[in-house]
Amino acid sequence: MALRPVQVNIKALDTSTVGRFWAEALGWSAYSVGAATYVGPAGGIVWPDPVAVCVDVIPVPEPKTTTKNRMHLDLATTSAEHQAELVARLKAVGATPADVGQGEVPWTVLADPEGNEFCVLEPREIYRDTGPIAAVVVDCADPRAMARFWGEAMDWTLHEVTDDRAVLRSAKGVGPYLEFLRTPGVKTVPDRVHLDLLPYPGDDKAAEVARLRALGATDLDIGQGDVPWTCLADPEGHEFCVLAPS
Repeated sequence: MALRPVQVNIKALDTSTVGRFWAEALGWSAYSVGAATYVGPAGGIVWPDPVAVCVDVIPVPEPKTTTKNRMHLDLATTSAEHQAELVARLKAVGATPADVGQGEVPWTVLADPEGNEFCVLEPREIYRDTGPIAAVVVDCADPRAMARFWGEAMDWTLHEVTDDRAVLRSAKGVGPYLEFLRTPGVKTVPDRVHLDLLPYPGDDKAAEVARLRALGATDLDIGQGDVPWTCLADPEGHEFCVLAPS
């Protein structure tokens, strides 16, 4: 048994505006799904997408605090010209420069219209085949511990693990990387951005949730009420949801 990440969940006051922004950022399409906005490759919703980790923007009543998100997206580019063009285009549709203490770096740090930080990377060979999302990046205290938990939780392959960084990717060698970076500080506010995981067809969701608890996940009450998904937190408190197959 194992799970797969199928979408990055972003909380927003205005799901339509934030969804349209991320569709522009990724070159994908925004689809209204009830009160939420789903962002995925053009051509209609295919869920779960066989390659991409998509974006699901869901409504919440609270705005983002000034605290930096502990999860963000890194966007891939193919050339210096592409990087500059993407940064300029995103600023034109609502992105703003963000200072997260990065200093002088070759990538550009921006925030979406509701303040969610993300990076537009300079061209890197490792991300040449990921699609528009190069990596989903998570701040953490112990990358080795995160590698142990998430490596067991999902069916993705562990590519690298050091005291400072752990990197996983789909065993099929497609889509973005999942990267855990050792970062000072601890979680102080609820996560604005988190991963949603999905069991494979035929696997039992309740058994998967029980397996995650045995690995160190804890139950999480964020006021979700009676819903078909299960909210959990990993051993460092990063929130995530296990979805029900549909």
